Amino acid sequence: MNMPRLKALIFDVDGTLADTESAHRTAFNEAFREAGLDWHWDEPLYAQLLEVAGGKERIGHFMDRVGLVLEAQARTRLISSLHASKTLAYERQARSGAIALRPGVQDLIEAAPHHGLRLAIATTTTPANIGALLEPHFGAQWADRFEVIEDGQSAALKKPHPQVYLQALARLELEAAQCLALEDSANGLRAAHAAGIATLVTPTRFTSGQDFSLALRQLPDLLGVTIADLRHWHDCPMMAT
Repeated sequence: MNMPRLKALIFDVDGTLADTESAHRTAFNEAFREAGLDWHWDEPLYAQLLEVAGGKERIGHFMDRVGLVLEAQARTRLISSLHASKTLAYERQARSGAIALRPGVQDLIEAAPHHGLRLAIATTTTPANIGALLEPHFGAQWADRFEVIEDGQSAALKKPHPQVYLQALARLELEAAQCLALEDSANGLRAAHAAGIATLVTPTRFTSGQDFSLALRQLPDLLGVTIADLRHWHDCPMMAT
């Protein structure tokens, strides 16, 4: 009998491990207020802005959208300042433990090593954001659970570019066919797919209307999903839809 091909799970962070987008939206708005800007991102607007991967990129996109024209250095300074303030505001929320992991996430992360699966992270968010989110749930040594962590600092090209997944594969020394990506957005799905990785998608309310036709399988969340389920869907893709 052939051995299962699945060797590693590669998790996105925002929206996948936890429904963080409301906290991010609140943090952006706090940063805008602190800077004396009258910008306010409500939920419908933020859902549109999520199509732009990366916090700094999202701010720059919005500046263009509202017609704010600045000299290049001034633009860069403003974006960096706003993003730094936003990151601090988000970290305060996350480190308080107020952001719950999505259903089923913790069970899968804890079960994976006992079933011979390696764990990795591939995200466009910053290292600080990852730690702020995961430390309250997994403790100070949270990073030890993941063999590889690729993020917005190590991968300059944001999703839907596959760079972050390609780097994760290289560090894991695995083929794409030996991994399963877990995502919540179309940009994440496209990035994983471009890297050749089968992807399970669990949308949030911010991403539920996006195109997930490339996904191996789409679920509302991971509640009740077992390692055996993941192996079966990965190794028998025709039965996963």
